[in-house]
Amino acid sequence: MTNILILHGTGVTPRSNWFMWLKGKLVGQGHQVWLPQLPDAHKPNGKTYTDFLLANKDFKINKDTIIIGHSSGAVEILNLLQHLPGRTKIKGALLVSAFHDDLGWDSLSDLIDTPFDYERIKKHCGKFIFLYSDDDPHVPIEQPKFLAEQLDSDLIVFEGQGHFNTETSPHYQRFPEILQFIEELENS
Repeated sequence: MTNILILHGTGVTPRSNWFMWLKGKLVGQGHQVWLPQLPDAHKPNGKTYTDFLLANKDFKINKDTIIIGHSSGAVEILNLLQHLPGRTKIKGALLVSAFHDDLGWDSLSDLIDTPFDYERIKKHCGKFIFLYSDDDPHVPIEQPKFLAEQLDSDLIVFEGQGHFNTETSPHYQRFPEILQFIEELENS
């Protein structure tokens, strides 16, 4: 069975948005799911996050792993993949509202600890899927579009879903559509 890591975004917790709902659905399907509280999430730090994630010996990142990240959690997927040891390769990554720089926000200035090496990142992941909303108030479409191009992956654009969070759309305590993309990664 697939093991799944879910990474939340800046200034929130695992209890925010659709994260606990998704964990419940995936655990109900028999998956091992880790939904950690990322350290100092109000000011994400790529090195701190990656060290924290790799230090957990109870959750194995391997060929049966899918990683799902929202916003800065999606960016952390790229940091983590870039720093995976040796030939470790995960099954897939689902990046929701991803970006590749600090978006001009002081709180994101330490998120990307080294420039992304997209060829190295690709070697550590079987398939990428990017989800984006055409009216995201925080992330311009050029950001995930650039990432999808660099990683030879799909960019799925939703209409009118904001930042896929409860701040911009109150119904994002759930995210049923995400389940089909997880299934697609499982079957790839």
